Amino acid sequence: MAISSWLKRETFLIAAFGVAVIAYLGEHAVLNMGQAASLSAAAALVATIILVSMRVAHHAEILAMKVGDPYGTMILTLSAVSVEVIMLAILIGGESSPTLVRDTIYSAVMLDINGILGLAALLGGLKHGEQPYNDDSSKTYGVMIFTAMGISMIVPEFIPDAKWHYYSAFTIVAMIALYALFLRMQVGKHSYFFSYSYPRAEKKHRAKEDHHGEESTTASIATILIGVILIGGLAEFMSAFMDTGLRNSGAPPAIAAIVVAAISAAPEILTALRAALRNRMQATINIAMGASLSTVILTVPVMEAIALYTGQPFIMAMSPVQTVMIMITLIAAAINLNDGETNAIEGMTHFILFATFIMLTGLGL
Repeated sequence: MAISSWLKRETFLIAAFGVAVIAYLGEHAVLNMGQAASLSAAAALVATIILVSMRVAHHAEILAMKVGDPYGTMILTLSAVSVEVIMLAILIGGESSPTLVRDTIYSAVMLDINGILGLAALLGGLKHGEQPYNDDSSKTYGVMIFTAMGISMIVPEFIPDAKWHYYSAFTIVAMIALYALFLRMQVGKHSYFFSYSYPRAEKKHRAKEDHHGEESTTASIATILIGVILIGGLAEFMSAFMDTGLRNSGAPPAIAAIVVAAISAAPEILTALRAALRNRMQATINIAMGASLSTVILTVPVMEAIALYTGQPFIMAMSPVQTVMIMITLIAAAINLNDGETNAIEGMTHFILFATFIMLTGLGL
């Protein structure tokens, strides 16, 4: 009975499994049909992966509601990053660009801070005016993101090629040390940094959501694991179709990176927007800034470990344009997220930065 009810709820996962079987059986035929067919197949797989990732995020959100903040948002961000890491690990095995990892992390930060947080603060500000949150969280996230990106994506520009593996090993240790301390703060004595007390009406509203999303913890965990494995299989075929479809097409080099970042961020967008429109900006801050930090601090050591294992380094140093955009973004975030309240103007500044990122990417920069 339990299995039949699970099958009814998870029709998207079942359909995605069917898509994976079709992709497996028809991969060579589609590749032989040329670029147009390959791009169409890649687009269909991207849509399927987004649907699966949204189911993964749904069950992560159910677990998050049961444990509460800050554990809840940590589960949400870790589920998104796991999807991103798996897709990157698969894509770098193909004919991917040596800057794919760097471009994906950069794109993810632009999407999370400028896209998700910017749009959420803009819409939430237009609806509610100034929206309060705990500014300890934004300050902590900001300095951690700045430090992690500086170590892993700015300093590498000055590391000699012959000594990359030494610095790569150091980066792994540094990221793990940073995240270990951050986790201890987030779930330990400084957990209040990442929470905010909302009025009773908000708590009642959330209690209704908890009741509406009642599912067993075991079923949610199992569904998350199945979804992540399914995403890995779909990403394998998507990589092959995308490589063929984009070859000699003149598309921006970072298009694959944006696809990976967008897939992992898609479920977070809906969750963050819902929270902002309900005047729960703390959840939005935790999701957007937490996802950015997790992307840098967890993706970098995994990818660097793969580089050390294979003996093939990635280009991790950001381009001058990327460095400038990151600096502007983090400075704007430090100013905007310094007083414990967001508003529509602050949201608009970040959303314009996101539009600038899209424009620069379209120009191939």
